[in-house]
Amino acid sequence: MPIVVNLDVMLAKRKMRSRELAERIGITEQNVSLLKSGKVRGVRFETLERICEALDCQPGDILEYRTDA
Repeated sequence: MPIVVNLDVMLAKRKMRSRELAERIGITEQNVSLLKSGKVRGVRFETLERICEALDCQPGDILEYRTDA
């Protein structure tokens, strides 16, 4: 898939656990896990906004487009 989710990288940079992020943004740990693994088909802008706010980052820090070579 050409869209890569770098949520695990941002969590590591901010020294934050998935559980803490889930609590801060109001979603389940399971949903954070699915986001981290890229196994979701979509993400609401509201959720993305909350993630960016909690991690003090930009959407481009979390989502990346890679062409399949």
